[in-house]
Amino acid sequence: MILKLMFSRRWWWATLLILIIAAVCIRLGFWQLSRLSEESSFTNRIRAIQAMPPIDLSQPTTVDLTTMEYRAATVTGTYDFQDQVAIRNQYNDVQPGYHLLTPLLLADGKAVLVDRGWIPSDGNSTPADWRKYDQPGQVTIRGIIRLGQTESTPGSDADPTLTPNQTRLDFWIYVNMDRLSKQIPYPLLPVYVQIVPNPSITEPPIPILETLDLSGGSTNLNYAIQWFSFSILFIAGYAYYLWRKELRKKT
Repeated sequence: MILKLMFSRRWWWATLLILIIAAVCIRLGFWQLSRLSEESSFTNRIRAIQAMPPIDLSQPTTVDLTTMEYRAATVTGTYDFQDQVAIRNQYNDVQPGYHLLTPLLLADGKAVLVDRGWIPSDGNSTPADWRKYDQPGQVTIRGIIRLGQTESTPGSDADPTLTPNQTRLDFWIYVNMDRLSKQIPYPLLPVYVQIVPNPSITEPPIPILETLDLSGGSTNLNYAIQWFSFSILFIAGYAYYLWRKELRKKT
């Protein structure tokens, strides 16, 4: 009887509207399930990479490093402080500053960029100011592999292009490996290394790693359940409304 009433001449338009709304909710539920699958795949891949033993970037390797983001790495070499750059808009809690990226020269003549950590913006407005953080001699770095970013986020600022008289940029918004390699006078590895934070390091540069969400998309699952529940509630609530209305007519 309810179905007949729902599609009667009087109520068909309202029924159509409710069905459209319910269909949209179901579509959004399946979209969240798709996001759940993507997040789960990402989480499983990153956890598998993190479980791998550290890779020594000082040694020749046939591994495609661009597929190894977040893998632990060690590397030994000598810093080149002449060609280091700073990444803008970085914070240590609420204190603004930069991340200092310094090329580490390897024994084979190549180099890898190392994110040595955060430095305050105050008193560090020129590359000459960064020299107080020099760490001369051979060093061994323990960190994680990171990929650069080749494109700016939509709606955000982009790194400027070089003018005809410029040979380099000292301050960058993104770690653009392609562009950075063009201003460094030796071959760069296609990835850079972020030094792992150490509570004992309290003076700049202070290594800072972003928090990585490895929840596996649990939030997406909750949203999917909500959207499917909304679709049921719309249809069930509408049917109950019509049933009550019909019941009142009979009494």
